[in-house]
Amino acid sequence: MQIKELSSATGVDIETIRYYERQGLLPEPARRDNGYRDYQAAHLERLSFIRHCRALDMPLAEVSRLLGFVDAPEQHCGDVNLLVDEQLGRVRARLKSMRALEKQLLQLRAQCAGTHEGRCGILDELVSAAHGEACVCHPK
Repeated sequence: MQIKELSSATGVDIETIRYYERQGLLPEPARRDNGYRDYQAAHLERLSFIRHCRALDMPLAEVSRLLGFVDAPEQHCGDVNLLVDEQLGRVRARLKSMRALEKQLLQLRAQCAGTHEGRCGILDELVSAAHGEACVCHPK
């Protein structure tokens, strides 16, 4: 199949496919007589694997490590478990950060009664923060 067919089958942009090839995540396909890349079922499977890992927000370095385990299935899966545990840790840290951000935004939003009469409490808080002063979402 051609690259546009591979892209369509996986939902991965053509430039991303080429990038994965340059990074060694996806092996370069054979070329047809006309110079076009000729992707096989193995490329489709590997690209689908990469896409799934990226959907789990795994960094490309970790995807590369996982592909190494796919390529050498006789290796112990303990390292795969460790890799997933590390990703879980990163996700949990981001969730904690997002909860803190939500709390800050709720505190900021509480500064506006929604009447739009007079001064805007949200803008006052943001301007105070811009001046290096404490605000409800970033107390000093």
